[in-house]
Amino acid sequence: MAADPLLALLACAFLAAAALASAAGAASCPHTNLTAGFSADLTMLQHQLRGTVRLAANGTCALQLTRFDLLAASPSARFWAADGPAMADLAAGSAFSTLPLNATFKNASLELPFDGPLPRLLALYDPDTSSDFGHVFLPNGTSSDLDAARPAPTMFDNCIPLSEKETYRLRWTLNASAGTVEIGLEAAVGSEYYMAFGWADPKADSPAMIHADVVVAGFTEEGTPFAEDYYISDYTECTLGKDDSPVSGVCPDKVYDDGKNHSSLVYGHRRDGVSFVRYARKLDTEDAKYDVPVGATEEMAVVWAMGKLRPPDTLRPHYLPQNHGGPKDMTYGFARLNLSEAVDNCLGPLDADNKEDQERIIADRKTPLVVTSAPVVRYPNPPNPNKVIYIDKKEAPLLQVERGVPVKFSVQAGHDVALYITSDPIGGNATLRNKTEVIYAGGPDAHGVLATPKELVWLPDRNTPDLVYYQSLYEQKMGWKVQVVDGGLSDMYNNSVFLDDQQVTLFWTLSADSNSISIAARGEKKSGYLAIGFGSGMVNSFTYVAWVGNDGVGRVKTYWIDGKSAAGIHPTSENITFVRCKSENGIITFEFTRPLKPSCSEKAIECKNIIDPTTPLKVVWAMGASWSEDDLTDSNMHSVTSSRPIRVLLLRGSAEAEQDLRPVLAVHGFMMFVAWGILLPGGIMAARYLKSLKGDGWYQIHVYLQYSGIAIMFLGVLFAAAELRGFFISSVHVKFGVLALLLAVLQPLNAKFRPSKPANGEVPSRNRVLWEYLHVITGRSAIIIGVVALFTGMKHLGHRYDSENVEELTWALMLWVLSVIVIVLCLEYKEVKRRSGHRSVSGHWVLGNTEEEDSVDLLHPDGTARNSESSASGVMELQLEPLNR
Repeated sequence: MAADPLLALLACAFLAAAALASAAGAASCPHTNLTAGFSADLTMLQHQLRGTVRLAANGTCALQLTRFDLLAASPSARFWAADGPAMADLAAGSAFSTLPLNATFKNASLELPFDGPLPRLLALYDPDTSSDFGHVFLPNGTSSDLDAARPAPTMFDNCIPLSEKETYRLRWTLNASAGTVEIGLEAAVGSEYYMAFGWADPKADSPAMIHADVVVAGFTEEGTPFAEDYYISDYTECTLGKDDSPVSGVCPDKVYDDGKNHSSLVYGHRRDGVSFVRYARKLDTEDAKYDVPVGATEEMAVVWAMGKLRPPDTLRPHYLPQNHGGPKDMTYGFARLNLSEAVDNCLGPLDADNKEDQERIIADRKTPLVVTSAPVVRYPNPPNPNKVIYIDKKEAPLLQVERGVPVKFSVQAGHDVALYITSDPIGGNATLRNKTEVIYAGGPDAHGVLATPKELVWLPDRNTPDLVYYQSLYEQKMGWKVQVVDGGLSDMYNNSVFLDDQQVTLFWTLSADSNSISIAARGEKKSGYLAIGFGSGMVNSFTYVAWVGNDGVGRVKTYWIDGKSAAGIHPTSENITFVRCKSENGIITFEFTRPLKPSCSEKAIECKNIIDPTTPLKVVWAMGASWSEDDLTDSNMHSVTSSRPIRVLLLRGSAEAEQDLRPVLAVHGFMMFVAWGILLPGGIMAARYLKSLKGDGWYQIHVYLQYSGIAIMFLGVLFAAAELRGFFISSVHVKFGVLALLLAVLQPLNAKFRPSKPANGEVPSRNRVLWEYLHVITGRSAIIIGVVALFTGMKHLGHRYDSENVEELTWALMLWVLSVIVIVLCLEYKEVKRRSGHRSVSGHWVLGNTEEEDSVDLLHPDGTARNSESSASGVMELQLEPLNR
């Protein structure tokens, strides 16, 4: 028993000697004053870098890396010595080690010897692409530098895989003394997916999702990470309480009256196609109703899931998880977890199939790409300058172009940003770095501002590499990648336009026989489904919805929507052929062909879905998280939609925003009203009811009004043709208008060649009788058809603009026509009474007026009388009798 204290004393002496020897060994390295206890974590910027850097404990001049993870980089990547993380510092640095980094490292341990002073910064860097994968500061031993070596938020004490294919991992660090745990959720999924983890109800007989206390983590549409407490009360999407109904489903704690979010976000990022979110929570939140108290040393049942997020909308202002779908242990599952147990079963970095997280823009042959510059937010290849290139308001997007399809750039990034397409991934004029590059387009002249943009056209050809870069000639790393692919939608379709907000591109081709149209739509952002509708809004529209189901099969279905709820969505049996639908990186593209005029039963609603190529087609769009072929609910409501319809001009291959009645078309309508509603009817009424006046005043009024009406009518036609950039006669309005125009033009022509009027007492010639029939019938028919054209024109405008003003104008036109009819009936009644007072007309129908005098020929510029028709005023009655007499 007495020997025990002696043995303990000897053991303590031995440990102290070992510690002193270790310290002496560390101090024996002449190139650093780091102590043996120094430790710092590598920050992760790219390639899923993780690891801890220490000074070798054996006294040698070497740095030890432990738990080192890295996705394979290029052969030129190395451990790099630099003075700082800025671009200039890294470019001025040099290789710290010759160890290549073109292989994947999985939880590796490395030793990096050095024979000179340690650099201020140790980075993993690729000089060919100026890419910093991550770095660590190496302090000089002062307290301020040691404070800078804080633990990286991506490093944890423990890690286990959750999903069967190890695409979803759980990391955690327990702080039992503080009663907290920090948890990291990590999954190789798209940015539109959520990651959920939490504790099952300890009172349940077996682990279940019901009554589980989980945290749902993910990223907003703007790329901001979030982590929030959720409580599962039912196997449904969250239904917020309304009309005294309770909250149910998978809902945030804070939507309950006494609920509260007890998780706090620590850090989050998207790197290499992998989502990572770190959050902290108390072991016991003292919320017995919605949270589960967690024992630090107790093995407890946990639940997890991953699936697509529903973004907030007008009904639900929260990011809500959709049903995870998929099989157990792939998209959801259960496990047993003891937080105090040390475990690291995660071997190597997560390797996502799609590592490109930047937004994608697919260039189109007709739509210019607007190039601007703005402050950096999430540049994909650090380090980077403070200002980078934006294309169509997207920061440094991945640009996809097609060989043989011209790409137009409208450069408005400022005169200090000269756009060019280059083989060099860094840009900024590679010759200044003694590097060679191939310039495919652009150069020092490709700069402009909003007021005076510069147009740059680039035509990729078969010799253009699959990967090039758009960059600025004057500063490095302002742009990003250009993927050059073989032909796609732009080659397959004749026309394309951006829909509202430039979030959806519409493609179409009219068939040669004009009986069908082929349509394609492509979303420009990630979504669970994409819908386009023909109408002024999603309500009262014929809609085509495309999505990819859980089985990986793309689908396109047709609907008639007459309400804002799921009950207002009605499937139709529209005949669409050559249907295709696919999703690439969350971007949905679908195609179909349909007849311009559906062939179906007249009772079917889809029979009204007629496309007239000569009439602008109003198109709207919507996107959402998920769609189902059957059993649609309000959860299928879109998360984002167009703010207004776009009027697509199918024959012209262009589009314009929906707007109020355009001034030029308003002028056209006003001119036609003046012509057909006032001047031409007035001319006819002058010839009918003013002949009782002395002289030839009625004749002059008649001719001047008719010619004025025809002139204004022609001007109105020119205004409409110029505004619509074409003259098409397929619509009902244009058909009536052309017929009325022809009849109106026929009147002055037949007046020019009218036969001579008979002398007093003579019987009119056969030609004179026929001419009078033709002149009267043609003129009155023209007026009737012209008025019909006015009404069809109002209907056409109503269909084109959906304007309440058009309906009001239609009623006003109807009142005007009725007023004119009443006036004509009154004048006709007075005329009949006047004639009956002068003579008896019984047994005879008189065409025209017995007091007609067409002695003045206004078709002649001098207005002189025609000899053949010069006669004194007299009374002449023209009686229609059989022509064979």
